[in-house]
Amino acid sequence: MSRFGYRTRLGLIYDDILTPIYDADAQAFITAAGITDLNQQAAITNLVIGLKTDNLWTKMKAIYPFVGGTATTHKFNLVNPADTNAAFRLTFSGGWVHDINGATPNGSNGFADTYLTPSTTLSLNSTHLSYYSRTNISANQVEMGITVATKELYLIYSYSGLGFKGLNTTAVASGTIFTPTTGFLIGNRPNATTEKYYWKGTLTDTIARNSIGLAPNKIYLGCYNNPASPSFFYSSKQTVFSSIGDGLTDTEAANFYTRVQDFQTTLGRQI
Repeated sequence: MSRFGYRTRLGLIYDDILTPIYDADAQAFITAAGITDLNQQAAITNLVIGLKTDNLWTKMKAIYPFVGGTATTHKFNLVNPADTNAAFRLTFSGGWVHDINGATPNGSNGFADTYLTPSTTLSLNSTHLSYYSRTNISANQVEMGITVATKELYLIYSYSGLGFKGLNTTAVASGTIFTPTTGFLIGNRPNATTEKYYWKGTLTDTIARNSIGLAPNKIYLGCYNNPASPSFFYSSKQTVFSSIGDGLTDTEAANFYTRVQDFQTTLGRQI
């Protein structure tokens, strides 16, 4: 089977040698979200198969591919596309714009509740977050996360000219400022003493910082959850992908970027 190629014929998706491509998990999402566009179906199917090929699928607790162009299609978790809080589907609040290029919060009150609580779902010494932005803006904005005392977990491209970062620890200014604020950003804690950050497929920071604790409240997209309610630093960045899950190796992070970038390229919205 071709890694990247596909064709469509009579409503089915085929690889480059016209072998039908099918994946039950991809189909479950396509059905739940009501995705009828064949190109979008193929992009989802290739993404899921690719993540499984690279042994990444089982590391994912939630994947939000923002495909389909509406709030209804954008809410579903690719890993478990049930329309329930327990499945970590999104609930959008405040101002958002949804279209084929993703979901855009308004920067003032827009956020999405993932219903995923780190203390009950994630691992203290093995955690990642990812966020794919299509917006370049110089502003103090948090793309996703939670802050509770010293148990902070979030992703941010830039803040007051400083590269704030934090994964299950106290966040401090350190490392790279991710500007322009576009592309795929991965924050990764592979062990108890290290944080790693990857931007557009490149490892930019390796920070020696101990994990302290897992936050007991839910992760939000589009702002901090601080605590247990939407707070300051709302984002206005259009997103086309976000994920939450276990920690990654350098190879896994590189493969993850490749799969996500291929997915966005298929949909014509890559940065």
